[in-house]
Amino acid sequence: MAGWHPAPALEDLLGAGALISDLQAQGAGPLSAEAAAAKAAYEGTADLTGAVATGVSGRELVSTGFAEDVAIAAEEDVCTVVPVRDGNGAFAPG
Repeated sequence: MAGWHPAPALEDLLGAGALISDLQAQGAGPLSAEAAAAKAAYEGTADLTGAVATGVSGRELVSTGFAEDVAIAAEEDVCTVVPVRDGNGAFAPG
């Protein structure tokens, strides 16, 4: 949801933290300071939907009638599709 807002988006930080947490659980590492901070933010957030809803982008979505989009954006482990890029950087059929 990062858009024109000058501040970093909370949902981007939490999303990165979720990916980093999963990757580290599978043996990836060591983590940079930035990756460790994102991971800590994600793992320390008990209510992802609530956190995203109270961030700048979430409040904007809620105020414009898209509260359901915030809940969808905060869902975890619901998608089985992974984007794949070909050798030229274009998305390829998976």
